[in-house]
Amino acid sequence: MTSQPLAAGWGKPDLDLSGADWQSSSRGSGDVQIAFVEGFIAMRNSERPGSPSLIFAPDEWRKFVLGARGGEFDLT
Repeated sequence: MTSQPLAAGWGKPDLDLSGADWQSSSRGSGDVQIAFVEGFIAMRNSERPGSPSLIFAPDEWRKFVLGARGGEFDLT
């Protein structure tokens, strides 16, 4: 991982996502894309690729995925 300045107040590096390899779900549906960049996971809205991306450290990403699989974020 290269040394990156931390984004103000977030404790996350200010990653250059311009060349990121964005991936959609295996079904090709949904609005979320992810990219693995310099040891972090970036997530963005595919319909608004210019909007800010969420940046996760690997441990945060694991907790997020486990929570999503467990229905923690199901708002229906």
